[in-house]
Amino acid sequence: MERKKYLIVTAGGVGTRMGAAVPKQFLELGGKPILRVTLERFMSAVPDLHIITVLPEANVASWRQYCIKDNFTCPQRLVKGGFTRFHSVKNALAYVPDGALVAVHDGVRPLISASCIRRLFDEAASVEALIPVMPVTDTLKVLDKDASGKLVSSGEKADRSRFFGAQTPQIFWSERLKEAYTQGYDTLFTDDASVAERFGIPLTYTEGEKYNIKITTPEDLALASVLSRGGK
Repeated sequence: MERKKYLIVTAGGVGTRMGAAVPKQFLELGGKPILRVTLERFMSAVPDLHIITVLPEANVASWRQYCIKDNFTCPQRLVKGGFTRFHSVKNALAYVPDGALVAVHDGVRPLISASCIRRLFDEAASVEALIPVMPVTDTLKVLDKDASGKLVSSGEKADRSRFFGAQTPQIFWSERLKEAYTQGYDTLFTDDASVAERFGIPLTYTEGEKYNIKITTPEDLALASVLSRGGK
């Protein structure tokens, strides 16, 4: 039997690095909140998707009002975020049944293509955990700080060909990810793949998408604005 598809959109952060008056997921990209652009990408790619949106508690009511006022018809369950991303995802997983495919995606990655989304869901049907990655293209330097705080070479060499950056959506068999989230929180849990790997779930890696960038800083937003206008 084909697994139903669920999406957890993590938009529970406050975005301190952006330095804006509102959390970064509510800043506009092409005249729409970044979060809306992200949701629309997934809705167009997988029309039967069950969506769970994790928001800061202070923004749940205003997001609901925005969707009504701007006629943004997106069937979604709104869930309050937790102390960390780990706790936010754990809160959302309470509304995901066993036997489903659950994708966890950063709300501020709005440029992923519909074709990539569909491909990832197709590949995830046959593996317990699917993680999109992209190779690191910059030359890597392994540095330490000396007593004065100056960056100095550690003497170590980094083989760039072995390094990849993880992206989202990371897609899992829901019952396995829910099991992984019964673990206690660890500061090393920086994404869902790290939680699943610690629990012993085998990870399958696949090619991500170059322009599936995460908007974290004003420079990221400026780049995303150019890319969304077709500048890529």
